[in-house]
Amino acid sequence: MGLRRAARECALQMLYQLDVGKHSKDEILLTYWQMNEHPPKVREFAEQLFEGTVQRLKQIDKVIQQHTKNWRLGRMAAVDRNVLRLAVFEFLSGGKTPDTVVINEALEIARKFSTQESAQFVNGILDSIKNELIEKGRRSNGKPD
Repeated sequence: MGLRRAARECALQMLYQLDVGKHSKDEILLTYWQMNEHPPKVREFAEQLFEGTVQRLKQIDKVIQQHTKNWRLGRMAAVDRNVLRLAVFEFLSGGKTPDTVVINEALEIARKFSTQESAQFVNGILDSIKNELIEKGRRSNGKPD
């Protein structure tokens, strides 16, 4: 597994703790790294993803909610909700990762931590969000600006 995938998985686990466990962001960062050893590059990228997602959570949830028909965020499986949040953060943050890679990573992580059906659900929502961002000119043909 690559370093960036490992970082995304760490970030997902921390988001899950924040979402379900209701612990503070700082407490999660402290305890997560005490219990999980990873190379510095993994830790750095995981923290960037986690903290960025948390900072923009209201905006991210609004974007997701606009693309989910008949699904409130609270009704989604916690893993699926947080996989979506991570990927949408990567879309909105203007990172260097191409949209197709962000989506593929989200699908692989959804398959690992949730179900095959979850991967299909996540794919549909992320594809819709990606296409809207392209239409609005915030992304260009799935590649970073």
